[in-house]
Amino acid sequence: MALEQDISIVRTGSGAVASARRMALIWRVLGYLAIMLSVVIIGLPIYWMLIASFKISREIYTAPPSWVPLAPTLENYPNAWNSAPFARYYINSIIVTLATTVSKMTLAVLTAYALVFLRFPGKNTVFLIILAALMVPAQITIVPNFLTMGELGFVNTYWGLILPGAATAFGTFLMRQYFMTLPHEIFEAAEIDGAGHMRRLWEIAVPLAMPALVTTGLFAVVSEWNDFLWPLIITSTDDMRTLPIGVFRLLDQEGFANWGVVMAGTMYVVLPVILLFIWAQRYIVEGIASGAVKG
Repeated sequence: MALEQDISIVRTGSGAVASARRMALIWRVLGYLAIMLSVVIIGLPIYWMLIASFKISREIYTAPPSWVPLAPTLENYPNAWNSAPFARYYINSIIVTLATTVSKMTLAVLTAYALVFLRFPGKNTVFLIILAALMVPAQITIVPNFLTMGELGFVNTYWGLILPGAATAFGTFLMRQYFMTLPHEIFEAAEIDGAGHMRRLWEIAVPLAMPALVTTGLFAVVSEWNDFLWPLIITSTDDMRTLPIGVFRLLDQEGFANWGVVMAGTMYVVLPVILLFIWAQRYIVEGIASGAVKG
């Protein structure tokens, strides 16, 4: 009798293990399907943009659409480049993006370090103000920023393009959260050895927080590189325009849309950002995940 009970228990346990394995397999399959669906939803527009840049206009409008160019052509790329002063747009976008990104990263690091490692009155209030800034839509600040730039004489200048985006509430928040995960014993030991705040910041905090810093820089690059509304408002001449406005000119210049040329111009804008994300994707995941450990 006891032997039969033991066998029944073993069978029951084996059945439970098999059921758990089946459920784990089902959830794994569902997870892979969800990943595949996400890749299709996100990647399909990018793939369509890529293949359309190699198509002639007549083929783009063909129904049903062809998912591989039937008569591939490279003419759309030089046509897009020559339809607008893209070389100048590239220079302007690079200058504005680099200057704004460096400014955002520097201010985010300095502010976050002060919020974590320094003691001063109203520190929590300052942090609450930064959090509140995250909730303010950028469109609300367009008019005040334009009036301010006009008073300073910075309309249609690099200063006008750069200054309104020189700081980042999100980057400050992310760096603060990451700094809070760092072991304070290291900073205390450095202080005992005579290291001041600036040395502790640049020699200890910044190297340890590199994933979060790279993530902050990437978000800044994408934000400034793709910004359309503010450069459109603050600039008035072609020599100060940026790349997104150049793509808009491809739509507007001739009064109709040559979508092959438009998609080629869009690739000029998108490709640098895609390559940058491919290079730094591991920093993005590590930076955001580590910054979310402490609140």
